[in-house]
Amino acid sequence: MGSGKRDFSDFNAKLEKHIERLPDYAQRAQEKLQKYLPPTEGGGARTAPPRRPVSPRPASAQQRMQAMSKMAMGMSTTDIPVVSEVRSKWARWNEPAAKLARRKRRTSRALTLWIVLGLLSALYFTAGILDLLGAGGLSQMTAGVAGTVVFSALSIRSGVRLRQLNRTVLPVSTAPPPLPPVGSAARGPMDRLAENEATLAELLRQLTVPSSVGVTAVPEVSVADARATASEAAQALRALAERLQAVERARDATPAANRGTLDSAVGTLREQLDDGLAGYGSLIAAAGHAVAASGGGIQASKQALTDATDHLAGLAMALRELS
Repeated sequence: MGSGKRDFSDFNAKLEKHIERLPDYAQRAQEKLQKYLPPTEGGGARTAPPRRPVSPRPASAQQRMQAMSKMAMGMSTTDIPVVSEVRSKWARWNEPAAKLARRKRRTSRALTLWIVLGLLSALYFTAGILDLLGAGGLSQMTAGVAGTVVFSALSIRSGVRLRQLNRTVLPVSTAPPPLPPVGSAARGPMDRLAENEATLAELLRQLTVPSSVGVTAVPEVSVADARATASEAAQALRALAERLQAVERARDATPAANRGTLDSAVGTLREQLDDGLAGYGSLIAAAGHAVAASGGGIQASKQALTDATDHLAGLAMALRELS
């Protein structure tokens, strides 16, 4: 029998044999590695193998919402076409002229209704008279008289109300006209026109303020002429802008192959708007020089403002003929 102990002599022999072959294993591994890692041109250190590009992970719904909110914060609400259209419609709905027109329509419809009901009541009363000897004739007459009186009174009241509405004088609207939609070629010129109108109004107001000696820099007649001419020019420019928008709508509804002529027409109208704004700017410059020279050189200020007013008047006349 054996001693009961395991013999590890064979195992130790095999382990020593593998340990002796470790340098061979290392050299083979290095040779295989050199196949995938070729040496650099300078014989220096080997570069790491290029990594495969990692495709970006699809953005989650929350990340997309955050990106959209950042984009929305960077732009004004007036730059969104839908919001701009809704605001313009709401402004037109709340205009004094639109409110007065709606009141007139409601009063006119009510007047027509009361007149018709009054006539029907009168006919019912007439039928009661003709059937006086029969049963129910007296009740028909009573109901007809009551209906005629009530509806006649309501008709008179509606007629008076409609007459008052027809005589109503609308107050001058101080709100600026709605701007063209975003993306229109007329949006930029109309933005500048609104700013120029506010600037010119302030300059003309300064010209009407008397100096310390009680004399204005420019006679009030010249200021009034400049203000009226500027108003006419602004109306002509807005009419030209409406014409440009109409051409743009026609161009958008036209097939792409036939848009060349309309595109050139849009460009021509835009140039005319720019020329009109340049003339408006010359009036602002003359008014600014007049305000700056309010302490002296009154005659020069008056002459400059008069020349600019005449130039803008001719430009406004030409714009009205174009629009």
